[in-house]
Amino acid sequence: MGEARRTDEGRGRLGNILSGLAVALGCVLFLGGFGWGAVLYQPYTVPTDSMHPTVKSGDRVLAERVDGGSVRRGDVVVFQDSVWGQVPMVKRVVGVGGDKVACCDSAGKLTVNGKPVDEPYLRSHGDDSQSGFERTDVPRGKLFLLGDNRLESLDSRTHLEDAGRGAVPRGAVKARVDAVAWPMGDLGMLPEAAGFAAMPGGTSPSGPLPLLVTAIVAGAALVLGGAAYGPIARRMSSSARGGPG
Repeated sequence: MGEARRTDEGRGRLGNILSGLAVALGCVLFLGGFGWGAVLYQPYTVPTDSMHPTVKSGDRVLAERVDGGSVRRGDVVVFQDSVWGQVPMVKRVVGVGGDKVACCDSAGKLTVNGKPVDEPYLRSHGDDSQSGFERTDVPRGKLFLLGDNRLESLDSRTHLEDAGRGAVPRGAVKARVDAVAWPMGDLGMLPEAAGFAAMPGGTSPSGPLPLLVTAIVAGAALVLGGAAYGPIARRMSSSARGGPG
């Protein structure tokens, strides 16, 4: 009987050590995930429906802080340029420095360097989904930006008469949108702009947001599981000895 009790006590001590380690690791993952996310990401409220349906007016998005020099075609970016106004705006990069952008071909598609781009994220498809413009040469170090709601977006097409031919400097980019955080019905990562993937430079790799979310969820599970171990173990031990439940 005494040996059995000592065995139970040994198991109890081991369980307590393991549960403590689980709580500690969970705290590191949970708090570390939130902390690192706050460094890498900024929340932003989309002001207009120019990017509908990818993101809608009033949506709360998470945008990864990036250097404008790393932006690639297909990225949805947050930028601020005095020529466009005084508030940050959200648009999609469809052309980079040296590109020749035009709209539209016989199928109603945007072309980049003469190649049509498949854009399933547009609000509608075909030649009625976007207003046309002649070929535009994008200056080096600049980006040509369009909204996904092409019929209602005030974007690079509106500024074609500017000295930069409607493009904005890469340095104007503040962040790249990775996901919609609110409302819950739209929660999730933005779809990849696969139509640009085969072009030189390809598309941007996925940001670290999924890894951060996994760390936060795993951390919360470890903290809750570790904290719950003690009461559960005591209750099971008491039941095994025939004590009160």
